[in-house]
Amino acid sequence: MKLQRALLLARAAYAALRKVGQTNFAIALPIGWLGLCLALCTLAFPVIGDAQSITVFDAPGAGIAAGEGTFAVAINPAGLLAGSFTDANNVFHGFLRYRDGRIVRFDAPGAGTGPGAPGCAFTLSCPGSITQSINSRNDITGYYIDANNVSHGFVRYCDGRIATFDYSGAGTGGGQGTISENINSEGEIAGEYIDSNGAGHGFLRLTDGTMVSFDAQDAGTGSNQGTWVSSVDGLTPTGEISGFYTDSSGVNHGYLRAADGAITEFDALGAGTGSGQGTYSGGINAAETILGFFFDSNGVYHGYLRTLDGRITEFDVSGAGTSGGEGTLPASINLSGAIPGSYIDANGVSRGFLRAPDGTITKFEIRGAGTGASQGTFPYCNNPAGTIIGWDIDKNNVYHGFLRTP
Repeated sequence: MKLQRALLLARAAYAALRKVGQTNFAIALPIGWLGLCLALCTLAFPVIGDAQSITVFDAPGAGIAAGEGTFAVAINPAGLLAGSFTDANNVFHGFLRYRDGRIVRFDAPGAGTGPGAPGCAFTLSCPGSITQSINSRNDITGYYIDANNVSHGFVRYCDGRIATFDYSGAGTGGGQGTISENINSEGEIAGEYIDSNGAGHGFLRLTDGTMVSFDAQDAGTGSNQGTWVSSVDGLTPTGEISGFYTDSSGVNHGYLRAADGAITEFDALGAGTGSGQGTYSGGINAAETILGFFFDSNGVYHGYLRTLDGRITEFDVSGAGTSGGEGTLPASINLSGAIPGSYIDANGVSRGFLRAPDGTITKFEIRGAGTGASQGTFPYCNNPAGTIIGWDIDKNNVYHGFLRTP
């Protein structure tokens, strides 16, 4: 379920990935810890489309075998980048990358040390620390998976201190626990917890540590049902939250939770109504514009944009495939309304795009990205300056982080 959502995100890939559970997305993870060195490989090149440069990098210690590598997941207004990497033992570690390329690695106390099962990065089930979001104060949040496969939230403050937390109603069995998804400029944190029945519930953690639980009215209460929060940019500075919920029939629907707790549910017009189909919310900006994607009745992905007045605009990138598991997957949205994401072509290859506020779409790809099914370019997050971060999967199925500057 997590996989699906993160993918969302194919930032969504990652986020959608996590809950949405589908093909090419791999996972999003952001953060940092003590001082290590720089990235192993750093190359910058101008690419197709408008003037831009792309830097590809690997976190020190990242694995180099298939299914291992570096995931860049979040970037703040100052350009500090947070993410995670899996090592040769399939264990997750967080990192923080400074603008000069220095990378600081960190691990939450209590995180499992593995080894994880081969391929666990794709399903976000490896033990270790998984970063999710970074705010303007350089505080990072995410969650760690312990040796018993239980998740726990953490926040890494800008001075390097790490605090861990759990929602009181979170389950304590494998695949259950507390998952921290976002941190805003005020230091509030939003995410979800999975109870002992395997159902998800949203939470908001206030700056004093108080935690408030919430559920969409029509959310199911069974395993893999419930209320889920968007990753990375699903929480505004004033406390609005975007996400999606899974009903008792397994169909997904978007929601917006206002700062006063009121929840508005919504669906994209073309969303499918079968189990595993429906509307996924991928993020929200300070103007309360929500972006996301939906699965139609044929299992094809399409992007959408929902403005504060409730209007929904659906869109597709030219070249996106039209069969099940293919299509358009927007990943995040910045204050101006620019949306990066991925589109999956008819060969199952993921390629990057940027949708400008006026609807113009620019395509781009990472040089070195693989051209086989489930390989390619996966943009995941952008900041107010228009810098886009994400990862690519090369021909050997190894992950590498990237940042694209305009």
